[in-house]
Amino acid sequence: MDFLDSIYFNNTIRSYLLVAGTILLALLVKKYLSRYVVSLVYKLATRIWSTLHKKNFLDLVVEPMGWFLVIVIAVFALDKLQFRDALDFEIYGHSSRDILSRIGPGFIIASFIRLVLRIIDFIASVLEEKAILTIDKRDDQLIVFFRDFLKVIVGIIGVLLIIKACFHQPIGNVLTGLSIVGAALALAAKESLENLIASFIIFFDKPFFTGDVVKVNTVTGTVERIGLRSTRIRTADKTLVTVPNKQMVDSVVDNWSLRTEKRAEIKLELSSKVPAATLQQITAALKKIIDSHKDQIISADIFVKDISRNAIVITIEYFTNDIAIKEFFQLKENINLQVKQLLEDNNAEFAGDSSNIIIREEGKES
Repeated sequence: MDFLDSIYFNNTIRSYLLVAGTILLALLVKKYLSRYVVSLVYKLATRIWSTLHKKNFLDLVVEPMGWFLVIVIAVFALDKLQFRDALDFEIYGHSSRDILSRIGPGFIIASFIRLVLRIIDFIASVLEEKAILTIDKRDDQLIVFFRDFLKVIVGIIGVLLIIKACFHQPIGNVLTGLSIVGAALALAAKESLENLIASFIIFFDKPFFTGDVVKVNTVTGTVERIGLRSTRIRTADKTLVTVPNKQMVDSVVDNWSLRTEKRAEIKLELSSKVPAATLQQITAALKKIIDSHKDQIISADIFVKDISRNAIVITIEYFTNDIAIKEFFQLKENINLQVKQLLEDNNAEFAGDSSNIIIREEGKES
C-alpha cells in the first residue's frame, strides 16, 4: 500500500489510478450508459409524441450523448488532480492552470451543442414523417427551413458560450464586437446576405414548395431542397442544380406543378395546292380524333389559321387535366400518329414537300 501512496507531481499514484480508472470505465460503459439515459429521455418524450420511433431516436442521440457523458466525467475527474508549481508556466500572460481550466468547459459545451443539434435533427425527422402524410406541402418546407435556421442559431449560441467559458469575455462585449465585425462581413458577403433574405421571402411568399416542378431561367426540374442560401433542383437529366435564392426571387419562376391543365398544340403547314374539300374532310376527321380521347381531353379547338401562297396552316389546340407527364406524352404521341395517318390517307402534302424543279427562260426579242 506504500506504493499507492507515493506522490508524484503533488498527486498520489492512487489518485492517478482512480482518475484513469474512472475515465476508462466511462469509455467502457459509454454505450450502455448513454442508452440508459437516452431511454429515460425517450420515455419522457413519448408522453408528448406517442408515435416516436425508438430506433431512429437511439441512432441519432446515443452516440453524441455517450461522448457528452464521457467528457463531463473526464473533466470532473481530472479536476481532482493537483500538479506541482514546476508545471505551472505562462503563455502570453496566461498560466497553464488557467488554460487547462478553460479547455474543460469548452469541450463540455461543444459536446452538448452537438447533442442538441442531433436532437433537432430527430425532431425534424419526426415532424417530416407527419408532414408527408398531409396533402399540403407547405409544412414540409416549413420544417426544413426552421430545422436549418434553429441549427444555425444553436451553433451561434454555442460559439458565444465557448467564448464566455474559455476566454472569460462578457457576452455583451462580444456581441458589440460581433456587430461591428458583422457589418463589415455583411458588406463583404453581400450576395450571401441577399440569399439569406431571399430564403425568408420564399418561405413567407410561398411561390413554390419542395417537390414542385419549376422552370427558372434555363433550369427545369423538381425542387428537392430549399435552404438558407440556395434552392436545389433535380433536372430531367438527373443532375442536381444549385440556384441561389436571390435568383429564385428576382427571376420569373414558372411553377409547373400549379398548372390546372396541360396544353398541347399541333401546327400543320399543308401545301397551298390542297383542295378546299380535302381541307374540310381533314378538319372534320381531326375533330373525330380529338373526340375519341374525350376521357382525357377537356377542351379543344381546330381551325384553319392562315392561308398564303406558300402554305395552309391548320392549328390543333387541346387541354387535358393535370395528368402525369408520362401519360400526357403518351396521349400526344397517339394523337400525332393518328394525324399523320389521316394526312397520308387524304394525300395531303406538307408545304415545301414538292420536289419539282421549274426552269423558266426568258425569250429573246428579235
